[in-house]
Amino acid sequence: MGLVGRNMTVLLGGAAMTILLGTQAGWAQQAETSGAEERQTAAELNEAGGQPMEMAPVDASSVTLLDRITIVSRVGDSAIDQMASVSTVGGEALERRQATTSQDVFFGIPGVTAQSDSKRSVTSVNVRGLQDFGRVAVIVDGSRQDFHQSQHGTQNFFVLDPELLQQVEVIRGPVANTYGSGAIGGVVVMETKDAGDFLKPEETWALGSTLRYETNGDGWTTSTTGAYRFTDAFDVIGNFVYRDYSDYDDGDGNTVEGTGFDVLSGMLKTTIRPTENSELKLGWIGADNSWTDGGSFDNDIRQNTWTGQFALQDDDQSWLDLHVNLAYNKTNLDQTYLQNAQQFDPVTGLPVSVPAGSVTTYDLGTTSFDIWNTSRFETAGLSHELTYGGDWVKDDVENASGAGGPEVYTPNGTRLVSGAYIQDKITWEWLEVLGALRYDYYKLESDVDEASGDRLSPRITVGVTPFMDQGLMGGLQVYGTYAEGYRSPSVTETLISGMHPQGVAFPFLPNPNLEPETATTLEAGLNFKADDLWQPGDALRLKAAYFNNDIDNYIGLNTSISPMTDPSCPYFPGLPPVWTPGGWYVPTCAQYQNYAKGTIDGFEFEGLYDAQWMFAGLSISLSNGHTINDDGIRESMVTVPPHQATGTLGFRMMENRLTIGGELQYNASADYTTLNEDGDLESYFVGDYTLVNLFASYEANENFRVDFRVDNLLNANYESALNAATLTSPLYEPGITAKIGATLRFGG
Repeated sequence: MGLVGRNMTVLLGGAAMTILLGTQAGWAQQAETSGAEERQTAAELNEAGGQPMEMAPVDASSVTLLDRITIVSRVGDSAIDQMASVSTVGGEALERRQATTSQDVFFGIPGVTAQSDSKRSVTSVNVRGLQDFGRVAVIVDGSRQDFHQSQHGTQNFFVLDPELLQQVEVIRGPVANTYGSGAIGGVVVMETKDAGDFLKPEETWALGSTLRYETNGDGWTTSTTGAYRFTDAFDVIGNFVYRDYSDYDDGDGNTVEGTGFDVLSGMLKTTIRPTENSELKLGWIGADNSWTDGGSFDNDIRQNTWTGQFALQDDDQSWLDLHVNLAYNKTNLDQTYLQNAQQFDPVTGLPVSVPAGSVTTYDLGTTSFDIWNTSRFETAGLSHELTYGGDWVKDDVENASGAGGPEVYTPNGTRLVSGAYIQDKITWEWLEVLGALRYDYYKLESDVDEASGDRLSPRITVGVTPFMDQGLMGGLQVYGTYAEGYRSPSVTETLISGMHPQGVAFPFLPNPNLEPETATTLEAGLNFKADDLWQPGDALRLKAAYFNNDIDNYIGLNTSISPMTDPSCPYFPGLPPVWTPGGWYVPTCAQYQNYAKGTIDGFEFEGLYDAQWMFAGLSISLSNGHTINDDGIRESMVTVPPHQATGTLGFRMMENRLTIGGELQYNASADYTTLNEDGDLESYFVGDYTLVNLFASYEANENFRVDFRVDNLLNANYESALNAATLTSPLYEPGITAKIGATLRFGG
């Protein structure tokens, strides 16, 4: 990652739960705490009644990542103190992971599964069984990542190299009212590195370089980071990363075609502090990724993100704690046909030939604006943190088909979502009450049709600390939440049309009358923190929650519409249900429709323990989900992943210069029941599997570090449940993979 050395760290495991806690002396503590001047301990916050105090350096050995101040809260809370299911990954945990793609970053985070099919360098995030079309809001340095493409497999995905990351935060469920419309599944906030994360306090400049090799796929990664501090009020950081990977082998030793890629990524960010109480960050993030899709297409995706983030506070951060984010994200995907392709005309359904060299383009530009302020005050002995603001996001979709004309499967159009909110966190001794209200508005426009709607969504959370100042149990908090979320239909869900392009011919039907999804979540949870339990300096952090999320008007693709019973489904008499040149014609139609309801419930747990000489963690995710249509037919929600549990154990030796450990993750089997194209219920099975990973890191001195990792040590041959549910052919994940990397750093 371009950083040498390590500090306190925690890795929370993927859809289950993982824990890594680490400490390290030296300048790395500055990096782990994301800049001493920008972090403070949870204890300091508690003493201040939740109000930030004067910033002071934090001893990394005394905190875990669950104690870190999160951006997600927007009011200066740490993850362990939030009455919500929040997880963070950063610092050494990211370095230890040696992530090849963004998918690796989310390993072991409870309730979170990252899906990446053969397009390995792009990632779709699933939170509590919800994904695609904005159900999970992914935000990078304040910029919404809304790119989507209609296809089998991942529909919404983002491009961000993990080498650029400083921290990732996830909030699960529709409780993040302050983060914009649509996030009924949750929010993922990703922060790239600042110069203050990379430079030592006494340094003016620094340069670091990492070289890494992976055995499976013969993959090479080079990453170089440089930073310069002109003055205390002005600094800059830059990073570029190049990866070159061939196709990997699965657990049975078979080469998985189309999984190789090469990607060039980079970032440039400057921080300007006009006054002691203000800060402006201006940044650019770019990526150019290329891969071949099963021998059919050459793919090239280019993404550029420009961000501006401004913060202004009064002297005591009481009435003025203002934040303004402005961003523009442009993503361009070109798919070039490598050979002549037989397809179906989207209008007539007749076979057509698309010549090799034809290009299908997908362009999406997202403009986002976000502003909020927090005022802190007291009334009648009650402490208030009143947050209020608004946001505005516009997606412009412009696509073109390789066969000529617009790309009807991912339609052109404009989507506008906006909203305003107010949230008050009230604290009185052992009682906390958080109430919020959000107003959402959306509008979809295209050459074909338009749609719009609006709604008010409330949230109320009540938390109790029943044993305040009573020894060990004084760190226990229990809470309950009722929250609603609102997601508007996307342009694709509303306006998709034309014939299925290849293999099987059947029409897609637009549905301009789609109703927005409304999610209602009930959550009961607990937070627990304790220090100096069994020996001086150790720390235990626990978060657990049960949730039930009911989604009214859940939008799903109905592929069993019959022209015999539904007059909106056309029948093509010239295309009988037999083999035709290029594929089969099936007398059925597909349309995105509202189900009566979708329901997801589950349990999540994450626990972290650190005793400085060792660290351990456990995460658990248990979840189930189904939909019920207007006819009362119950189907499995195939986006709800199977149960998962992840454990981590590690040891520090040689004055913390050597760290060794391992991870064990069990993924349960699952049976899914769905309607087939004939309208009959059928089920399919996804088998269970276990992953064993090992890691080691040795810091020779403050300027040189070596990292080693083995993923899938037992060479399990397995398929992701999300890929099994959405792809037309099996895609097995990598078999045993060894990674070795070295990082060299200079500064002065």
